Amino acid sequence: MTHTYTVTGMTCGSCEAKVKSSLLMLPHVTAVDVSKEKQTATITMEKHIALSTFQQALDKKYNITALEHSEIAEQTKNWFTTYKPILLIFGYITTISIISAATATGFNWLHSMNIFMAGFFFTFSFFKMLDLQAFAESYAMYDVVAKKIKAWGYIYAFIELALGFAYATNFQPIITNTVTLVVMTVSIVGVLESVFNKRKIRCACLGAVFNLPMSTVTIIEDALMIAMSAAMLVTML
Repeated sequence: MTHTYTVTGMTCGSCEAKVKSSLLMLPHVTAVDVSKEKQTATITMEKHIALSTFQQALDKKYNITALEHSEIAEQTKNWFTTYKPILLIFGYITTISIISAATATGFNWLHSMNIFMAGFFFTFSFFKMLDLQAFAESYAMYDVVAKKIKAWGYIYAFIELALGFAYATNFQPIITNTVTLVVMTVSIVGVLESVFNKRKIRCACLGAVFNLPMSTVTIIEDALMIAMSAAMLVTML
């Protein structure tokens, strides 16, 4: 369910960020959109949360009140519409990697996977960079490391960018694939926990640009990176 509330006391962008961060820390809150200009906070939650709970989570200078008729009906989307952005991205990256490998001398699957992973990390880090703070906040809701170390969400986006350059330039393949294997294995733990516990939260894989739900698609995405990096390591060792 999604409700919109009036929040007074916000005077700057920092206030907006503080209110959003405080509300996101509450159990069962899956998404928060705060507007300083409109003095509102639109909160998506797994179940009803009392207004007093929101007020207690905020600093004393902020006051949150309910708006009448504020519930937003959730639109039912089919599977393809929901995951269209990520499907298109994978489609484009796959096509480019196959064409690149096919135009080389013979068809080189290792080269194809290298190009695919470069495209994957470049694209996904790009969307995270568009709103790094929002990504870090969303990522901290389910990632096992980001929950404990808030800075990890920011670091993770740059690790993906660095891996994109590493795969594109074929830099130290053994080190690059080892880092990918470790990072993606750690990442998938939080994803598995969220999906198996049926938590209705937003996947942070494409940053805050697209509202993608956490699902088996996210598991497949991480598992694919783990499998490909492991496969390339096996061929090199």
